[in-house]
Amino acid sequence: MSALPAATPAVLPILMPLPLRDFDPTEVALSWQILRAAGHAVEFATADGRRGHADPMMISGIGLDPWGWVPGLRRLRCIGLLLRADRHGRAAYAALERDPAFLNPRRFAELDVAAYSALLLPGGHAKGMRPYLEDGLLQRVVVSFFETLDGQGRHKPVAAVCHGVLLAARSISARTGKSVLYGRKTTALTWKLERSAWDLTRFLARFWDSGYYRTYGEAAGEPVGYWSVEQEVKRALASDGDFADVPAGEKDFLRKTSGVVRDTPGDGRAAWVVEDGRYLSARWPGDVHTFAKRFAGMVSASAEGCGVP
Repeated sequence: MSALPAATPAVLPILMPLPLRDFDPTEVALSWQILRAAGHAVEFATADGRRGHADPMMISGIGLDPWGWVPGLRRLRCIGLLLRADRHGRAAYAALERDPAFLNPRRFAELDVAAYSALLLPGGHAKGMRPYLEDGLLQRVVVSFFETLDGQGRHKPVAAVCHGVLLAARSISARTGKSVLYGRKTTALTWKLERSAWDLTRFLARFWDSGYYRTYGEAAGEPVGYWSVEQEVKRALASDGDFADVPAGEKDFLRKTSGVVRDTPGDGRAAWVVEDGRYLSARWPGDVHTFAKRFAGMVSASAEGCGVP
């Protein structure tokens, strides 16, 4: 008797593409953990099918202090303890490193939008993010998620946080010649947050590596911030007004914009996320509890709308 074909799962997994190195551990691992807790499977992909690695300094904090370049002193941490992932992010990353799907990702070239229920694009700021942000094949996958529509004309849920929004902004539709974010509302890592971290490290903490917190820097003659995440994302939008930062009158404005306070499992007051249809965006690791919970609900609602039990 011939073998029966494998059954198609009732609920398709969520796809999370990763760079091979330097992704933010909180944005990846906490999102994975929260989505899994909500009952969603998560699959990963990298350019060549090898597992990805988080930015090590965002886990240990080693190398983020003024003496971080001194071999005998670099493990002494002060500022590094403040800048690294918090305990929730570190614990989630330790658990993620035992996940078979994370350890055995697919290759970007193998990806088929039909095999997934949704897409989540995480970020990170160190230079190892560049190949991920610049990968033309991955950008075409992102376009496919936005342009593959259901019977009601809706794309599958897509979420992006921090530099993940930059990847989406760079994903240009062959049909329209514009970014998939053109005409949408979004947030991303703001210039205020990016510059605060950059100033702290280049003037005080990691002064010998002044570009650590800038994935892309400006060339001579370009205005400071021209290649910041916020400014590049804005150039892909229909108007600057489609970039949604925290408004001045927003409740808990200081908590949301200080860059010091993060949301927690039980307190989302520090978070800022923006929802536009089936597209969800957030700014930085401090938004991720709220961001991932909101996305889990969005994916569940999408599955229910498609008649998936």
